[in-house]
Amino acid sequence: MSTATLAPSPAKSEALDTIWFTRCPVPTATGLAYKLGWLGKAYDKENISVKTLQDNPGELSRHHYDHRLTSLVREGGNILAIAARAQGEKNKLVGLTWIDEWQSILVRPDSGITEARHLKGRRLALPTWSEHPIPAHARGSSIGRGMSLHGYKGALAHAGLTFDDVDLVEVDTGRGRRDVTPTGNQGNRSLFNLWPLQAVADGKADAAYVKGASAVDAARELGLVVGINLDHLPERRFRVNNGTPRPITVHESFIEENFEYLVRFLEQTLRAADWAADHLPEVQKILTSETRGSEEAVLEAYGKEFHKSLHPSLSEDRLALFAQQKKFLWIHGFLERDFNLESWVDRRPLEEARRRIAKG
Repeated sequence: MSTATLAPSPAKSEALDTIWFTRCPVPTATGLAYKLGWLGKAYDKENISVKTLQDNPGELSRHHYDHRLTSLVREGGNILAIAARAQGEKNKLVGLTWIDEWQSILVRPDSGITEARHLKGRRLALPTWSEHPIPAHARGSSIGRGMSLHGYKGALAHAGLTFDDVDLVEVDTGRGRRDVTPTGNQGNRSLFNLWPLQAVADGKADAAYVKGASAVDAARELGLVVGINLDHLPERRFRVNNGTPRPITVHESFIEENFEYLVRFLEQTLRAADWAADHLPEVQKILTSETRGSEEAVLEAYGKEFHKSLHPSLSEDRLALFAQQKKFLWIHGFLERDFNLESWVDRRPLEEARRRIAKG
């Protein structure tokens, strides 16, 4: 056995009192394991708490971006994770998931846009770069812009088109601005989803990229319809984006000094994924609160089969799709610098978690 597959020595483990993780408004086995109480029970003997950054706002929330909290398990959009690595942060990739999450291009009902080829010559809403107190972080935190660009690219590529065939219309989403506060139902939605849609509704653009359950409800309220459902495109490469694939990343010291605790975390995630495959109604109920969408929106966004594919992996297929996303972000200016993907991957924690599941 090569040294690359050996687990770090348990003797290196340092005492922890809290394991943090991110809980984004999307379907994840980690979120299910937390809601089911399994993550907390995994550390009862050590009196270690499991908490989420989202439930503890304040100074810690910045670590969702910079990855400097050494006891953090980050399962979230890949733009922030990849950008942090490109800026030299010591995070490692330990898993990838893939959940199709209603990636769509929305239009006005009378637009005549019902296929990707109909985008030729049209105006596509593009969120502006985010403002950020740390200038170097502005690019990596411009999630709405990155998602929209790659969503459009996938649709255009499917139709044999490029960005040269469309007009991109910048929409100020106000991300990072202190004078903008979402109100009413807007408070439960991402601004980068809402304001590009408003631009379409107002006739300032012809189409806007969106994703997720909350976007389903927003589209209905604004009277917009799906022009192109990216989830229906025939190849996954057309749907690569911020959440597809979705990475699980940790600080490298978490692996080297607290390997046992990380393995337990991933083990409960895998068990939750197994459980979800046979408990669709319960999973949908949990996701209604997790995704901030209505029950109808959750069903429409994720369908009736998503609960069978929540398991993280580091398969060659997923890594290849992840490499596509990294290259896209590098080419379009979202990264400080490029880096070698394979050197970022550490397969040991997930392999050990799978071994324990198989052993029973």
